[in-house]
Amino acid sequence: MILVADSGSSKTDWIITSVNADPIEFTTKGINPFFVSEKEIAKIIAQKTEIKNNLDKIDEVHFFGEGCTSPDKREIVSNALSTVLKNAFINVETDTLGSVYATCGDSKGFTCVLGTSSSVAFYDGAEVSASTHGLGFILGDEGSGSDLGKRLLTSFLYGRMPGALKRKFQAEYSLTKDLIITNVYQRQLPNLYLSSFSQFLSSNRGNPFVEELLDEAFQAFVDTNLAPYSYYQSYPCHFVGSVAYFFKDVLETVCLKNKLKLGKVLRQPVRDIAEFIIRQNEAV
Repeated sequence: MILVADSGSSKTDWIITSVNADPIEFTTKGINPFFVSEKEIAKIIAQKTEIKNNLDKIDEVHFFGEGCTSPDKREIVSNALSTVLKNAFINVETDTLGSVYATCGDSKGFTCVLGTSSSVAFYDGAEVSASTHGLGFILGDEGSGSDLGKRLLTSFLYGRMPGALKRKFQAEYSLTKDLIITNVYQRQLPNLYLSSFSQFLSSNRGNPFVEELLDEAFQAFVDTNLAPYSYYQSYPCHFVGSVAYFFKDVLETVCLKNKLKLGKVLRQPVRDIAEFIIRQNEAV
């Protein structure tokens, strides 16, 4: 059996697959080694019934996660997985690489992640190019859920949000400046807190302020993450993540405006990742 995971900061999608059985899909909380310790990760994994019931059958694990960008961070996740799945081969890579497998497959193209965070990678058909992007919600993450939330909150705090929308926002969340500052600067996982406000944007589509905010955020993603590549208009640009999926229409408009070749738009790539890995194994 092969266990595949696609993890962001908010949640992790898992799938257990084998030749002779139906796939088993389930979710856990997000596993990002920047925010969750090795001990906590092991606890999350060990508690899942789907994993416990197949401990002796899982012989291969492929984990693709946000935050798994350096050897030490990948080791945190790998050690946690090895603690629970003692006899399995463990492979830990970035969520970007998993998204490349799910979208590009064996073809050239860009893979853009737009979820709680954002990133981009170019795949030349053999290797994924190193990217200077994916700087996290403080320094970057343009177009991500955390970026959308940050744009919405700053417009609220600076008094730029239109009156009717502001009243609706305040009625739904009962926010004060002190409460927002506390949640962003003093509590854990502020990126998830910021990203949670993207739901308000989704619920208020059609409002000119909301539409302009979404357009500006996605344009910022293109300007910052794609435009630096001189050939960014020459290959398909695939998108992965809940933000890309739920605001696909805005994304399509921005891509058209920038003469981008929009490719696949996947909300949850874990099944596509698993299918790619199976194909690769069969080809060996």
